[in-house]
Amino acid sequence: MVALFAALFFGFMPCFLYAYILYWLDRYEKEPKILLGAVFMWGVVVAAGGSYVLNSLFGLTIFGLTGSEGLASVAGATISAPLVEETLKGMAVLVVFLIFRHEFDSILDGIVYAGIAALGFAATENSIYIWRGFASDGWGGLATLVFIRVILVGWQHPFYTAFIGIGLAMARTNRNGFVKVIAPLAGWGLAMFTHSMHNFLASVPLLGELTCLLGSFLDWIGVFFMFLFILWATWIEQKNIILHLREEVQMGIISAEQYRTACSAWAQSFAWVTSIFSGKFMATSRFYQVVGELAHKKEQLRKHGEESGNSALVQKYRAELSRLAPKAQS
Repeated sequence: MVALFAALFFGFMPCFLYAYILYWLDRYEKEPKILLGAVFMWGVVVAAGGSYVLNSLFGLTIFGLTGSEGLASVAGATISAPLVEETLKGMAVLVVFLIFRHEFDSILDGIVYAGIAALGFAATENSIYIWRGFASDGWGGLATLVFIRVILVGWQHPFYTAFIGIGLAMARTNRNGFVKVIAPLAGWGLAMFTHSMHNFLASVPLLGELTCLLGSFLDWIGVFFMFLFILWATWIEQKNIILHLREEVQMGIISAEQYRTACSAWAQSFAWVTSIFSGKFMATSRFYQVVGELAHKKEQLRKHGEESGNSALVQKYRAELSRLAPKAQS
């Protein structure tokens, strides 16, 4: 029982932490916690459970056809797992994209939803692997699997599935019909390709023990560049606020000081902290959330016109800012 609790703890708690890091990186326009919780649970239950069943069936089919456990294992890792797992994880992002389009505004949104869905999947998968480590080699095996699953490859699933989020976000933010079709397919394909390459290097020791080291090195290179991409996407969101909120200052809806705070993630963080002690936390938190929402809607209005009533939403957010501005910490 203690080992099972330990496997669940080390499977889920690091993924909660990693999910919070993704949430924190989305500095200027936070996604609704209820949606993020839903996509995480989709990963935990639907993606992980469905993948276990479908991957098992695929492996049994290959073994039945060939009689080779080795071939069934490699085929499952390099073909079935990437296809099934990325498709099921990506479906959570697709649901948000189709049903909650007003919450899917940017490249960064796509990465956040995809990454958190993938972390839900990873939480379940990691718990299973860590438990198997204990079942095989006791507490030493458990500790080894915690290091491998949490530290060494802890960001692999968010990295793969992020491509799906990027592809859907490109379709969401682009008017070109060709891009709207190709971008999601390309994102899905890249997610499967990177996942398959990792599993291939983990399953087929072409260079002996160096193969796993090469796979881990490539994983971390990919994660590093994805992190740089996230920083770029965050910078784009900041530029939207700088560009689009000047008008609200001129209209007297927000003050120049609030505008300067809104344009800096660090200044926003400082305002949130100080608002705790001034009794303005709820108003301040909502104020800067609405600032980000308004900047996104004005950008969508500029790019897409009256898609989903963008003008009405702009006026709605302006009215809310007018009410919140006197109560918000600058």
